[in-house]
Amino acid sequence: MTMIARAIAHHASQSPSGIALTDDTATFDWAELDGAVQTRAAAYRRDLAPGRAVAVEMGQSIEQCIVDLALLMADLPALHLPGFFTQQQRDHALAAAGAQALIRDAETGDGSTVEPLGNTPVALPDVTAKITFTSGSTGAPKGICLSTTHLESVAAAVVAHVGADHAGRHLPLLPPGILLETVAGFYPILLAGGTYLPFAASALGLASPFKPDPGAMLSAISRTRATSLILVPELLRVLVEAMEACHARLPALTLVAVGGARLAPSLIARATDLGLPLRQGYGLTECGSVVALEDGSETVRGTVGRSIGVNRISLADDGEVLIDGPLYLGTPGETREPGPLRTGDLGTIDDHGRLTITGRKSNVIVTGHGRNVSPEWIESELCAQPGVLQAMAHDDDAGAIGALLVTAPGTDAAAAVAAANSSLPEYAQIGAWREVPPFLPSAGLLTGNGRLRRDAIAHRYLRGADAMGFFDRLVSETASDAAAMLHVPQLRSGLAGAIDRDAYVAYLTQAYHHVRHTVPLMQEARARLGHRPLLVAALDDYIAEETGHEEWILDDIAAAGGNRAQAAASAPDPATKAMVDHAYQTIRHGNAAGFFGMVYVLESTSVALASHGADAVRSALGLPPEAFTYLTSHGALDQDHMTFFAGLMNRIDDPADQAAIVAMASKMYRLFGGVFASIPLAGPAPVRETADA
Repeated sequence: MTMIARAIAHHASQSPSGIALTDDTATFDWAELDGAVQTRAAAYRRDLAPGRAVAVEMGQSIEQCIVDLALLMADLPALHLPGFFTQQQRDHALAAAGAQALIRDAETGDGSTVEPLGNTPVALPDVTAKITFTSGSTGAPKGICLSTTHLESVAAAVVAHVGADHAGRHLPLLPPGILLETVAGFYPILLAGGTYLPFAASALGLASPFKPDPGAMLSAISRTRATSLILVPELLRVLVEAMEACHARLPALTLVAVGGARLAPSLIARATDLGLPLRQGYGLTECGSVVALEDGSETVRGTVGRSIGVNRISLADDGEVLIDGPLYLGTPGETREPGPLRTGDLGTIDDHGRLTITGRKSNVIVTGHGRNVSPEWIESELCAQPGVLQAMAHDDDAGAIGALLVTAPGTDAAAAVAAANSSLPEYAQIGAWREVPPFLPSAGLLTGNGRLRRDAIAHRYLRGADAMGFFDRLVSETASDAAAMLHVPQLRSGLAGAIDRDAYVAYLTQAYHHVRHTVPLMQEARARLGHRPLLVAALDDYIAEETGHEEWILDDIAAAGGNRAQAAASAPDPATKAMVDHAYQTIRHGNAAGFFGMVYVLESTSVALASHGADAVRSALGLPPEAFTYLTSHGALDQDHMTFFAGLMNRIDDPADQAAIVAMASKMYRLFGGVFASIPLAGPAPVRETADA
C-alpha cells in the first residue's frame, strides 16, 4: 500500500467525517474518499493492462482527484495531459508513452469515461507511476518517468519542511496535471489531513490559464477561505496587483509558495507589504518537482531556500546547479544514466546553504562591456512593475540590452522601464524597448509551462519592421493611441472597479448606441468589398457572431437597475455619434477595408474590459452576474476573435489597405476615448494616473 493510501485510510478511521475534498458541487469526507478511491482502483486494475500508461485529460474537479489517486493505487502509470498542450504535443505524448486509454470528463458533467486507444505499447522504466511531459524550449514534449516512492518522498518532505500546521484549506490555482501542484499541494494535503479545494478553473478566473481574471481569482481565494496556495510568478504578480487595486487583504492565508522562475525583489517586497506569507522555491520535473524551499525563518529574501531534504544541491565550476539523490527513472523506452542532474540553471549557495537562481546558462547576454547578464534577472524586474505582463530581454546589435514588453491596458511602459532600471546596475539597464502583442503558446512564443521561446520571439520581433507581420505592425503603430485612450480617467476607473452604478449604466447606454450599428456597418462594408472574398468571408463570420449583441446590453441595463426602454429611446452622446459617423464615412467614401481598424479597436478594448474590469465592477457594486452579460460574454468571444483577426490581418498585403486599417484604428482609439470621457463620473474618484496606479 502506498504512503498516500495509508494516510487516507488513517484519516478515514480517525476522523471519517472530516472534509477531504470540496468544491462548488460536492464534498467528500475521508471515509467517502477512501471508499471511492479503492473502488475505482479495483475497476482500473480489472479493466486496464498493468504496466501500460493511462492518459488523463480532465479539468480541475473532485473527480479528477479521485482518478489520479486511483491510478496511483492501481499501480498504473498516469500520463496527465495539460489543457494548454497543442494537438500536436498531445498526440506526441500519447504515442510516445504508448497510452492504452484516455480518461476524460464525462459529457454529462458527472464522473469520467475511459476511452481505449490504439497506441503501440512502449516499454516504461520499472515502477513508473507518472509520466510528465514538459514542453521545454522546443515544443516537442519530453516524457519524464517518476516512481510513486519518489513522488511520495517529496510530498512528505514538503510537509516536514513547511509544517503540518499549514495543512488547512489548499486551493489549487495551477492547471490540473501540473506536477508542482500535485506533489507540493495535493499529496501533502492528503498526507497531513487538510482539505483540498479542487474548484473548476472557470470559478477561479482561470478558464484561460495564461489570461487570468485578477478580480475573479482574488474573490475566489477570499470566498473559499483558502489557507495555502502554490503560484508561479505571473500569478503572484496578478494577485498582488489585484490586491493593491482594491486594498484587499487575505488574512486566512498562512502559506503562499512560489516557483517556476525568478522573483524580482520589488515583487517580493510588494507581496510582503500586503501580508502574503510568501515562500520561494525551486524544483525540476526530473527531481519530482520541489528541490528547495524557504522554511519561513529567512531574514534575507530572494533565495529559494535550502534543500527540503530529498536531494543534494551543489554547484559546478561555472556556477551551474547540480542535483543529486533521487531523480527520475528515465523516459519512455529509455532508462536514465546514473549521475547527478545538470540543471542548466546558474546559481549561488550562501553559507547557510540557501540557493539563489541567477539565470540559465544558455540565455546569458554578453554586453558590449564584456559583462555576463542573465536576462531572467532583468525580466523579473520588468515584470514586477505594475502593468508589465511579460518581458523578454535581449542583446541588440550594439552590445546593449533591449527589451520586448507586453503590457496591460493603460500601462505607462516608459515609466515601468525607468522603474526597473532604477533597481538594476548601469551595465544591466535596458536601453531600447518596444511593446509587442502577448506571447502565447498558440502562437509558438511560449512553452506550455509559461517559459519564453526566445528564439521564436527573436525571429518574430527582432528582425526589423519589414519582417514583422501586418498584425504586429498594427499593434505597434497604434500602441501610443491605445495608451492615450486607456489613460482616460473614466476608463481607468472602470478597469479598477472604481465607478458607481449610474456610471456603469451610462457606459452601457453608450455601448448600446454604437453596438447597434455594428452589423449595419459590417453589411455596408461587405457590400463595398464584394470583390474581396477573403474580407467578405470574414465579415460574414463577424455578422453571424455580432447579431443581437445590442439586446444583451439592454438586458444588462435592466439587470443593473436601469431603464431598458429609456436607454433604447435615448439619443447617443455627441462623442458616440461622432465615432459611428466616422465609421460610416470611411466605408462610404474611403477605403472600406479600413473598417477592420475599428474592429481591432473595439475587440481589443472589450477583451481588456472583460478581463480587467467586469469582475472588479461587479464586486464593487454588488450587482448580479446578469448585469455583465455583454462584458463577460463579449470579452470571451473577442479573445477568440483576436486570434482569428491576427491571422486575417497577416493575409492583407495591399499597402493601401494596410494604411487605411492603421489610420482607422488610430482615429478610433481617439474617438472611443472620447466616448468614455463623455461618461459622467460620480462616487469614487478616478484612479490616479501615476506609474504605480
